[in-house]
Amino acid sequence: MTEPAWPAAAATVPVTTRVVIADDQAMVRGSFRVLVDHTPGLKAVGEAATGIEAVELARREQPDVVLMDIRMPGLDGIEATRRICADPETAGVRVLILTTFDLDEYVYAALRAGAAGFLLKDAPPSEVLGAIGVVASGDCLLAPSVTRRLIAEFTRRPEPGRPPVRAFDGVTDRELEVLGLIARGHSNTELAEHLQLSMATVKTHVGRLLAKLHARDRAQLVIVAYETGLVGDRRPGAAGLLG
Repeated sequence: MTEPAWPAAAATVPVTTRVVIADDQAMVRGSFRVLVDHTPGLKAVGEAATGIEAVELARREQPDVVLMDIRMPGLDGIEATRRICADPETAGVRVLILTTFDLDEYVYAALRAGAAGFLLKDAPPSEVLGAIGVVASGDCLLAPSVTRRLIAEFTRRPEPGRPPVRAFDGVTDRELEVLGLIARGHSNTELAEHLQLSMATVKTHVGRLLAKLHARDRAQLVIVAYETGLVGDRRPGAAGLLG
């Protein structure tokens, strides 16, 4: 699958996008802050070196986006994400996880905690700005290159201890096909091309999946696909569903 073009920052970043940067490395925080503060329409409103600081900043500053590292002292980024997403006071704050390929096992936990997506730490500036714009606009960011690695990691895990399988009652075969493709990192444009559907029809299918599976966003749909075994052909009768 061809990697989708990342959205241009100027086209996707709202004028008032406020960003908190959470990372235990001062150099990383500083680099992201310089990038954010030198981009029209973006403003860094705080830096956090620990998960606790990130949660406190999210409550105090009410940013649009938190760039969240995973490994931080004391409270890690996963628990910080869970607290931010579960707190009604910070329900509108979107969390974008910063990760490297060797942290894929943690990314899955972060998405379950409510993160809106994930971004590679060494991504070029254009991708960082595009990611902030996507997440700030209310969408979620699931880069296909990372999603495939995450799926591979998850499908290698042993069966014991998996969460109970959710029923797909009321979900049509076409919607299951759409769900499988979303889990593989397909954008709406790619879904339309792959399934030869109009964009309006694709959006209708995605909307129905969100409603039927009680998912907050596309990231949560991916979690459902993992936990039910739809991804990786672990669910009986799912062979061939994802191509």
